[in-house]
Amino acid sequence: MFVPLNLRLLKHTVSVLRHGSKKYSTTLSNESQIARAPVYPPILDISSKARSKRKWAEWHDEIKRLQTVEEKLFKINMPRYYGWKSLFLNEHLIPYNSLDHAQYITRTYVIQERGLPDFYNNVITNEELESILNNIKSTIEDVIAFEYSSRQRKHELKEDQLESKAKMEEVLANAVVYQINRILQSNIVTIRPHLLEAQTDFEPRVEAFWFVGGIDPSGLIMSARKRSWNKQCVDDPINLPVQYYGKSILHLRHDFPLNEIMSLSECEDSSLTVPQYKLDPRSLGYVLKYKHATSIPGFWPGDPCEFGLLSYHNSGYLAERVCDDKSDALLTQAIFASYSWLLSQACYQGFSTFHDVTYPLVNQMAITNGQYWSFYVYQLNTTLLHSENSDENPRRNICWATDSVKLFDKVEGEKVHGLNTDVLKSLIKFYANTPMRKEINMKPYLGNRVQKIADIESNVRRDWLERYYKHLVTNRPRHRHAPEIYNWQKIYVIDNKMCPIMKKRHPFEFGIAVTRRRLDQHALKWIPRRFRPIPTKKFGNYEQTHYP
Repeated sequence: MFVPLNLRLLKHTVSVLRHGSKKYSTTLSNESQIARAPVYPPILDISSKARSKRKWAEWHDEIKRLQTVEEKLFKINMPRYYGWKSLFLNEHLIPYNSLDHAQYITRTYVIQERGLPDFYNNVITNEELESILNNIKSTIEDVIAFEYSSRQRKHELKEDQLESKAKMEEVLANAVVYQINRILQSNIVTIRPHLLEAQTDFEPRVEAFWFVGGIDPSGLIMSARKRSWNKQCVDDPINLPVQYYGKSILHLRHDFPLNEIMSLSECEDSSLTVPQYKLDPRSLGYVLKYKHATSIPGFWPGDPCEFGLLSYHNSGYLAERVCDDKSDALLTQAIFASYSWLLSQACYQGFSTFHDVTYPLVNQMAITNGQYWSFYVYQLNTTLLHSENSDENPRRNICWATDSVKLFDKVEGEKVHGLNTDVLKSLIKFYANTPMRKEINMKPYLGNRVQKIADIESNVRRDWLERYYKHLVTNRPRHRHAPEIYNWQKIYVIDNKMCPIMKKRHPFEFGIAVTRRRLDQHALKWIPRRFRPIPTKKFGNYEQTHYP
């Protein structure tokens, strides 16, 4: 009786200890006997291009995971202690024949038919338009006559500024725009109450940073690639950092964004062709400078009015422009200024040059020297321009433009002759365009509770990030400048190696790339004993950093 029972149990017994006396039994299920499909790790491409691409993607994911606006902008600056060697764009320094380049590095398609989009035909009724026009016409004539004939400026400007035609046009344009903005806002606010909530900034600081791909490498980069082990990538295009600096006469902001002119699907039409300009931008006359990446739309994060309504820009620089390409220069200025302002606004919503916008942003712009006016409408549909996205991104940014027209013919005897009411009608339509709340997640890449540095609970971390972020965006030079390679060193030490016994003293002689230094590679700040939390503590003599 015992022997058959023992044999049945032994069929389902697994020996754990080979030479031990104890036996452990377990029951095998049918599921454990089924062989599962093996799971293998992905096979990665180990080429230099693929490894570099994965490294960039990891950096982009780190930026995306950060919760606050300032930390995302901080993270973009982390790889460079002395800043990125960026294409320097100034609003009023526009080289000759640079329109194609401006369209390419912003991926902008310009509507060929000049004029505002049909969307503005329904922004305001004809009765309201005529009523406002009749109310403001005489007041604007008085303002223009006063600024051009009655106002004395000798006590306001220096002598060299009075002699400069460009400076005088700039001063007149600023004065006329201030008065026109005041008159239009006070008259249109009765039928468009959203102007009561709008913020007005005078001469705001507008900056934007982005990467653009598809640019041909320079001769210096190609020669460096030939000397390295990665010789097969000599002719590969590069990602060029771009830093824009601008200052508008004034701009208006609101809590909600303007309505889109075209949907994102319509902006993916392949017929919207963008001209290509892959040459080094220094061939046009631009320069490259080491600058920290800054994106500032004229205000700091946390301001409730985060979206632009209207911006006025100055074209006084055209008075001293030698080239007869004023129309292209104005369009280039409008493209750069609109794209940069909208990109910096998008950065405050959590997007960046590496993470595309999920909804379009629209800007209305007027460029003037006081007498000549041109109007532009720009819709930002994509910020993804780095690497292969410069050519393969299906989205295009769209720009509508009008011709430059006169607001008035001349001013004689304190009287304005030939006032053009069409210019005033276009401005009225811009002010009457009402922003609307979007029923979507406006900040998908920011935290739910913490979206800016001011929301961080830790006092130490919040104060440190706020202080160092503001210091970073001031773009002050480092207290210790990057070591310079002099001409004689380039000739005798690097190129021709004619000084073999000279003692090595400089970083480049030891293979150290100073410009590749990271932002957090620096000596820590010393804390005096009386400011330490625990004065007698052996460690803690240096300030703790909170880099993202």
